[in-house]
Amino acid sequence: MTDEELMRAVRSGEHYAYQELVKKYLASISCYAYRMIGNQNDTNDITQETFLKLWVNAEKWDPKKAKLTTWLHRIAHNLCIDHLRKHKRNQPLKHTDEEQGYQETWCEKDGNKNELNEKLQELATALRGLPEIQRSALTLCHYSGFSNKEAASIMNISVKALESAISRAKRSLRKALSNCTKISSNEAGI
Repeated sequence: MTDEELMRAVRSGEHYAYQELVKKYLASISCYAYRMIGNQNDTNDITQETFLKLWVNAEKWDPKKAKLTTWLHRIAHNLCIDHLRKHKRNQPLKHTDEEQGYQETWCEKDGNKNELNEKLQELATALRGLPEIQRSALTLCHYSGFSNKEAASIMNISVKALESAISRAKRSLRKALSNCTKISSNEAGI
């Protein structure tokens, strides 16, 4: 079934359709929220609230205005921004072993696992140091694979503003990572 057909079923209260959409978009929404927030507990809360809003506000999605994935990411984006502002944006990153395993699922590379963990931690710390708009722009375009137009729509900014934010984010990450001996900007994909 297409997203549009599934959303029609969700609007009719069909739980199977809702479960299909959750299954289809859970990883993407969860990874986006994790990159924005940086801890598993808050990521779980934001992901759950995103899908709750899908269920409660299904009639608000207009397939002529945005793809469902764009609409869901916009919901998640707004929830992340609200959370970051409420919690003063930058809390220290403290990863549990469970969170490290979660982080590895979205960034697997060859090499020593300990070295990978250190590189991921350095990259996550550098990403967390970016302003919200830069972190979101880079995450949506680079990690989540949205086009600049889609990411700008999710963030409710112009494409030009998005491109500027990505450019500033990459410069900031290059500078932050140049101080790290374990990860290069090429390894981080910036």
